[in-house]
Amino acid sequence: MAKRVTGPEIEKLIQLLAKVPGLGPRSARRAALHLIKKREQLMGPLSHALGEAYDKVKVCSRCGNVDTSDPCTVCTDERRDQSVIIVVEDVSDLWALERAAAMNAAYHVLGGTLSPLDGVGPDDLNIKSLVDRVSEGGIREIILAVNATVEGQATAHFITDRLSDLPVKITRLAHGVPVGGELDYLDEGTLTAALRARTVI
Repeated sequence: MAKRVTGPEIEKLIQLLAKVPGLGPRSARRAALHLIKKREQLMGPLSHALGEAYDKVKVCSRCGNVDTSDPCTVCTDERRDQSVIIVVEDVSDLWALERAAAMNAAYHVLGGTLSPLDGVGPDDLNIKSLVDRVSEGGIREIILAVNATVEGQATAHFITDRLSDLPVKITRLAHGVPVGGELDYLDEGTLTAALRARTVI
C-alpha cells in the first residue's frame, strides 16, 4: 500500500484535476504541484477565476453557447450574419470553428447527438429550439457541422427531416482529404467521402 505524502486538501485537488479531460492521475499530480509552486501567480488567480465563472457563466437560451450573458455575445453580435446558423454538437465545436475564423455566422449547440443505445433521443437535444428559430423566419441557411460519426450523421438526417417543410437551405460540412493530408495515410471512409464530395476544377 502506497504511503500518503500529502495532506487531504492536496489529495482532493489532485483528484479534482484528474477529472478534467486530458488529465490522468499522473498529469493531475504534476499540475497540482505546479499550481502549488506558483501559488501567487497561478493558484490565487485561478481560484478567483473559477469562483467568478461558477457565479456568472450561464447557457444561452437562444443558441446553447456558454457565456456570462444571456443571450450570449455571439447572438447579440450585429456584425455576424444572423441569417446563417452553424449547427454543432457541443460548445467545444463552436469554439473550434471560431478559432478557424472561417465564417462569421450564428450558431446553435445541440448538446450531443442522437444515440438510442445511450438513451439519447430528440427530446434530450436542442433540436426543437433550432426548429423554432428557423420557424421565426429570417434564416436562409443551416450548416450542419456535426461529426462524421454514425450518431452525427443520424442526427443530421433527423434535423434535415424536421426542417424539410421550412424555406431554408440546408448544407453540411464537406468530409474528405484534410489540408496537407497524404492519400496513403488516410482511412477508407475518409477517401470514400472525399471521392463522393469531389468538386469541379
